[in-house]
Amino acid sequence: MIFDYLFAIIGLGIGIAIGYLARKFLVSKQTASAEAKTEKMLGEARVKAQEFLLQSKEKAMKIMDEAKHDEENRRRDFRDLEKRLREREEKFDAKLMEFQEKQQLLIEKAKKVEFIKNEVQKIREEQVGKLEEISKLSQSDAKEKLLEKVEVDASEDLANRVRKLEGTASEELEQRANNLLATVVARCAASHSADTTTTTVQLPSDEMKGRIIGKEGRNIKAIEQQTGTEIIVDETPNVITISAFSPVRRQVAKRALDRLIEDGRIHPGRIEEAIAEAKKELALEMKKAGEDALYELGIGVASIDPKLVQILGRLKFRTSYGQNVLMHSMEVARISTMLAQELGADVVVCKKGGLFHDIGKAVDHDMQGAHPEIGYNIMKKFGFPEEVAYQALGHHEDHPKTLEGIIVKTADAISGARRGARKDTLENYIQRLEELEDIATGFAGVEKAYAIQAGREIRVFVEPKEVDDFAAHKLAKEIAKKIEAELQYPGEIRVTLIRETRVVEYAR
Repeated sequence: MIFDYLFAIIGLGIGIAIGYLARKFLVSKQTASAEAKTEKMLGEARVKAQEFLLQSKEKAMKIMDEAKHDEENRRRDFRDLEKRLREREEKFDAKLMEFQEKQQLLIEKAKKVEFIKNEVQKIREEQVGKLEEISKLSQSDAKEKLLEKVEVDASEDLANRVRKLEGTASEELEQRANNLLATVVARCAASHSADTTTTTVQLPSDEMKGRIIGKEGRNIKAIEQQTGTEIIVDETPNVITISAFSPVRRQVAKRALDRLIEDGRIHPGRIEEAIAEAKKELALEMKKAGEDALYELGIGVASIDPKLVQILGRLKFRTSYGQNVLMHSMEVARISTMLAQELGADVVVCKKGGLFHDIGKAVDHDMQGAHPEIGYNIMKKFGFPEEVAYQALGHHEDHPKTLEGIIVKTADAISGARRGARKDTLENYIQRLEELEDIATGFAGVEKAYAIQAGREIRVFVEPKEVDDFAAHKLAKEIAKKIEAELQYPGEIRVTLIRETRVVEYAR
């Protein structure tokens, strides 16, 4: 058994030795193969490195060639630039020398001109002295006489030229204005009949007059005190007259009397009730009249303060020269709108300004001041912009400041000048014409004056020896200003001043 172990150990040792030798052989074989591969790879790397080095050298040579070529180009450009600069410098030097020579020549010529000028001045002074000695007039006196002669000779030609230019311009402008106004008036077909607020009350019988007066006049006193009017009971059959400066008060009194007469019960208690009902009815009618006017003109009722709508409606019971002011205001708004559309003005300003231009007349009986100022303050109070509120003032100014003001003033004159739009009594009409002629004949140099066109125009004839052409223009303006200051009239009055010289000779 010991031999068995011994053989086993010997066999194991032999196996280990054989394994070691086999492994060493394999390792040496693998090492030889790896070294061969490494040598091969190194050879390939050396070949590639040589190829890359050759390519790099070729590129470097190429870059150096290009750099040399660029350098040659830049040197050539620099040489060309230097040559051009040298040539310019030479030309500049030549020009500078030429300029200096010309400058020297000009200085010499200027000295010669100054010398000649002094010589001419001396000669002129000598000649002026000789002329003054011969004419026995100084230079200023001679100049004044010459200007006087030229002025006398040219004054007539100048006046004719001015008259011709003014005539040509006025004819052209008048024709254009007439065409424009004719178009606008033709488009506006508003009613222009005269309308007067009624101030009389019809009675069923004369017996009713006694009942209205009442016992010891208590009924009529109650009506007068509560309405602020005066009841006139005269001998006119079946009619009593209401007198008051306020048309609204007259309307309240008339409506109250109509109710009392219809009811038949006339006593202070019933009178108070009737007046209260009349005021309420009239207030509603005023508001409706204002709303209807705004709706008809296309102005939003919501954009206007209700109190101002109420004031606008009061114009329904206000007249001016017999013309209903509310209808007049609506007509002015329509005409102003159409004129603004034709002339390119602000349509909204013209429409609102035309409608409210006479708003001051609604309360001018209850407030101090003229209706233009009152109307302006009312519109500003209710938040109207300045350009709209100005129309209340502008339509009474000679020369409104804005185009819209001129349009509203023109529309106001058109509405007031319509045939039948306003009326006046015969006595007042004749008196106004006489006053118109008296104002014109009151000026020095006026020979005669005639009011024509129903007082819309006055023709003034002057003495040609006393009034020349220039003075005629001034005299016409003075007559127009005096008419504006002293007379009350609707619309406008045209002043035509005529100066003519008639020479008559007979051939025998």
